[in-house]
Amino acid sequence: MDRPRGDNFPGGRPATAKDAAVATYFPVSGVETPLWLPPLVAFCISFFTSMGGVSGAFLLLPFQVSVLGYAAPSVSATNHLFNVVATPGGVYRYIRERRMVWPLAWATILGTLPGVFLGAWIRIAYLPDPRHFKLFAGCVLVCIAARLGADAIRKRPGPRAAGEGAGSGPAPERVVTKAELSLRRVAFVFQGRAHGASAAGVFALCFLVGIAGGIYGIGGGAIIAPFFVAVFGMPVHAVAGAALMGTLVTSAAGVAFYQAFAALRPETAAAPDWLLGLLFGAGGLCGIYLGARCQKYFPARIIKLILTGCVLFVGAKYLLGFFR
Repeated sequence: MDRPRGDNFPGGRPATAKDAAVATYFPVSGVETPLWLPPLVAFCISFFTSMGGVSGAFLLLPFQVSVLGYAAPSVSATNHLFNVVATPGGVYRYIRERRMVWPLAWATILGTLPGVFLGAWIRIAYLPDPRHFKLFAGCVLVCIAARLGADAIRKRPGPRAAGEGAGSGPAPERVVTKAELSLRRVAFVFQGRAHGASAAGVFALCFLVGIAGGIYGIGGGAIIAPFFVAVFGMPVHAVAGAALMGTLVTSAAGVAFYQAFAALRPETAAAPDWLLGLLFGAGGLCGIYLGARCQKYFPARIIKLILTGCVLFVGAKYLLGFFR
């Protein structure tokens, strides 16, 4: 149903003919905004967050809620839709540059996918206002941010390898080799150094993060990269592609879940706002592609600081949401 043109805009002033010409109303979400704003915001956020394997969906969620006034449960489904549209560009770049850790990507998908389904169901059925969960999630994220930040400050960047940061392509050694996934271990070699972790530990972590991602509509892989770096000590340049791949697959499953749930129970208003999600996704697609392309020119310390800021922002927001 179309919104009457006489409605007031945020702030209380009445809508005018000029406002109607520059703003578009989205009937599913009830949002009214210029068409250029969602893709621009998504591009700016995704360019920087994608360097650490984070799509930026968790930063778009508070923007939609606080700035656009989109607070219905379907905002989570719209955020999943953003991930589906935005992440393929970054995934393509990491595959092309041989920086995709496929065993870690599969472990992320297999671990987060059931968690996302469970989290989406919890969000709709039990947490329309998940205040108490915010306390737990906020504390965990602040601890992860503190560990990432301390690691970034403590470790000074070492000397660059020959050719690193110069020329049109990555340094020859900055590729993933000898990657493997077994029932006991996830392992790979990056820049000549072996990295790995317990397969059970990776699956358990991904499952728990997937639940949180499903609840808040950010995809299971959307916040897994900081955990890989902080908990398992994996190189940030190597885990970004796997995290984005996990975000893509789990978010596609999340969109399907919310759409199916809305068809079965229309009163829940769980279906995504497709037009708004596609606009956000278009900006995110460009931002993530360019961020993935530029990542190899940024030192790990800078990317860790970016991840620290992202995670700290979300953690602090959850804690504030609990105490308000």
